[in-house]
Amino acid sequence: MAAKRDDGSTLVAENRKARHEYFISDNWEAGIQLLGSEVKSLRRGQSNIAESYASIEDGGIWLINSYIAEYPGAALFQHEPRRKRRLLLHAREIHKIGLAIERKGMTLIPLEMYFNEKGRAKIKLGLAEGKKLHDKREDAAKRDWNRQKARLMREKG
Repeated sequence: MAAKRDDGSTLVAENRKARHEYFISDNWEAGIQLLGSEVKSLRRGQSNIAESYASIEDGGIWLINSYIAEYPGAALFQHEPRRKRRLLLHAREIHKIGLAIERKGMTLIPLEMYFNEKGRAKIKLGLAEGKKLHDKREDAAKRDWNRQKARLMREKG
């Protein structure tokens, strides 16, 4: 099921591996062009964005390989679970993202999918650069050290 957050939005899906696999430099919020049965499935929390990414095609940005389960109540008007979905951004934002992807070789990945306080489906996109294995090891070591440091501080009072 979807989880309610403090700001009034409802989290539907989260890409938890993204911060482990990539350095995230910029974030954007985009709308998603959905069909009715897709919205119903999202409200039930039946989606996955872990293996998905976004790309620029035909002058727009598309979400590729995201999974939204078929809604059982929509017998005749069913949707394709892994279809390409158009993301709704301003032309300036699309241009800026396109330049960053071309110039720096970065990737556009979805971080979260949620319903905002008005009930509209949104996706948080991150401009990302892939991490090397040694970067992942450094992050794990920092995380372990911070955990150990917090444990020591608690014990000492």
